[in-house]
Amino acid sequence: MTGIDFDPVLLDPTRLSIVSLLSGVQWAEFAWVRESVGLSASALSKQITTLGTQGYVDIDKGYVGKRPRTWLNLSTAGRAALEAHLAALQRVVEDSRRTADAYQAADERPPGREAGT
Repeated sequence: MTGIDFDPVLLDPTRLSIVSLLSGVQWAEFAWVRESVGLSASALSKQITTLGTQGYVDIDKGYVGKRPRTWLNLSTAGRAALEAHLAALQRVVEDSRRTADAYQAADERPPGREAGT
Protein backbone atom coordinates (compact mmCIF):
# COMPACT_ATOMS: atom_id res chain seq x y z
CA MET A 1 0.00 0.00 0.00
CA THR A 2 2.81 2.37 -0.74
CA GLY A 3 2.44 5.38 -2.98
CA ILE A 4 -1.03 6.40 -1.81
CA ASP A 5 -1.32 10.18 -2.03
CA PHE A 6 -3.84 11.50 0.44
CA ASP A 7 -4.67 15.18 0.45
CA PRO A 8 -3.21 16.44 3.75
CA VAL A 9 -5.92 19.11 4.04
CA LEU A 10 -8.67 16.50 3.72
CA LEU A 11 -7.15 14.10 6.23
CA ASP A 12 -8.88 16.16 8.89
CA PRO A 13 -12.34 14.56 9.36
CA THR A 14 -14.04 17.92 9.89
CA ARG A 15 -12.72 19.39 6.65
CA LEU A 16 -13.55 16.16 4.81
CA SER A 17 -17.11 16.40 6.17
CA ILE A 18 -17.43 19.99 5.02
CA VAL A 19 -16.22 19.42 1.46
CA SER A 20 -18.30 16.22 1.20
CA LEU A 21 -21.39 18.15 2.26
CA LEU A 22 -20.65 20.98 -0.16
CA SER A 23 -20.11 18.52 -3.01
CA GLY A 24 -23.84 17.85 -3.06
CA VAL A 25 -25.00 21.47 -3.41
CA GLN A 26 -24.20 24.54 -5.47
CA TRP A 27 -24.08 27.20 -2.76
CA ALA A 28 -24.87 26.58 0.89
CA GLU A 29 -25.58 29.08 3.63
CA PHE A 30 -22.97 29.12 6.40
CA ALA A 31 -25.59 28.41 9.10
CA TRP A 32 -26.82 25.30 7.28
CA VAL A 33 -23.27 23.96 6.92
CA ARG A 34 -22.59 24.74 10.60
CA GLU A 35 -25.67 22.83 11.73
CA SER A 36 -25.09 19.95 9.31
CA VAL A 37 -21.52 19.27 10.46
CA GLY A 38 -22.23 20.08 14.10
CA LEU A 39 -19.70 22.85 14.65
CA SER A 40 -19.77 26.18 16.38
CA ALA A 41 -19.64 29.24 14.14
CA SER A 42 -16.06 29.98 15.16
CA ALA A 43 -14.90 26.39 14.54
CA LEU A 44 -16.53 26.32 11.11
CA SER A 45 -15.07 29.72 10.28
CA LYS A 46 -11.59 28.44 11.09
CA GLN A 47 -12.06 25.36 8.90
CA ILE A 48 -13.51 27.42 6.05
CA THR A 49 -10.52 29.77 6.26
CA THR A 50 -8.19 26.79 5.85
CA LEU A 51 -10.21 25.40 2.95
CA GLY A 52 -10.47 28.85 1.36
CA THR A 53 -6.72 29.41 1.62
CA GLN A 54 -6.21 26.14 -0.28
CA GLY A 55 -8.68 27.27 -2.92
CA TYR A 56 -11.10 24.45 -2.08
CA VAL A 57 -14.04 26.64 -1.05
CA ASP A 58 -15.48 29.80 -2.56
CA ILE A 59 -16.97 32.26 -0.09
CA ASP A 60 -19.61 34.86 -0.93
CA LYS A 61 -20.85 37.38 1.59
CA GLY A 62 -23.99 39.43 1.25
CA TYR A 63 -27.24 40.40 2.89
CA VAL A 64 -30.73 39.00 3.08
CA GLY A 65 -32.70 42.06 3.98
CA LYS A 66 -30.55 43.73 6.62
CA ARG A 67 -29.02 40.49 7.90
CA PRO A 68 -25.51 39.55 6.81
CA ARG A 69 -25.16 36.09 5.27
CA THR A 70 -22.24 33.98 4.11
CA TRP A 71 -22.57 31.36 1.39
CA LEU A 72 -20.08 28.60 0.65
CA ASN A 73 -19.39 26.65 -2.51
CA LEU A 74 -17.01 23.79 -3.27
CA SER A 75 -14.68 25.17 -5.93
CA THR A 76 -13.51 23.24 -8.98
CA ALA A 77 -10.16 22.71 -7.23
CA GLY A 78 -11.95 21.52 -4.08
CA ARG A 79 -14.06 19.07 -6.06
CA ALA A 80 -10.94 17.71 -7.80
CA ALA A 81 -9.13 17.39 -4.45
CA LEU A 82 -12.08 15.54 -2.92
CA GLU A 83 -12.31 13.14 -5.87
CA ALA A 84 -8.56 12.43 -5.74
CA HIS A 85 -8.67 11.92 -1.96
CA LEU A 86 -11.62 9.53 -2.25
CA ALA A 87 -9.82 7.63 -5.02
CA ALA A 88 -6.79 7.27 -2.72
CA LEU A 89 -9.03 5.93 0.06
CA GLN A 90 -10.61 3.49 -2.39
CA ARG A 91 -7.14 2.27 -3.44
CA VAL A 92 -6.35 1.53 0.22
CA VAL A 93 -9.54 -0.54 0.51
CA GLU A 94 -8.85 -2.41 -2.74
CA ASP A 95 -5.20 -3.06 -1.85
CA SER A 96 -6.22 -4.34 1.58
CA ARG A 97 -8.79 -6.69 0.08
CA ARG A 98 -6.26 -8.05 -2.43
CA THR A 99 -3.75 -8.59 0.38
CA ALA A 100 -6.36 -10.37 2.51
CA ASP A 101 -7.46 -12.51 -0.45
CA ALA A 102 -3.85 -13.51 -1.14
CA TYR A 103 -3.39 -14.38 2.53
CA GLN A 104 -6.53 -16.52 2.53
CA ALA A 105 -5.47 -18.21 -0.71
CA ALA A 106 -2.14 -19.13 0.87
CA ASP A 107 -4.23 -20.90 3.53
CA GLU A 108 -1.92 -19.83 6.30
CA ARG A 109 -3.27 -20.89 9.68
CA PRO A 110 -1.62 -21.47 13.01
CA PRO A 111 -0.66 -25.12 13.54
CA GLY A 112 -3.60 -27.20 14.77
CA ARG A 113 -6.25 -24.76 13.47
CA GLU A 114 -8.71 -25.82 10.81
CA ALA A 115 -10.27 -23.59 8.20
CA GLY A 116 -13.15 -21.49 9.51
CA THR A 117 -12.07 -21.63 13.16
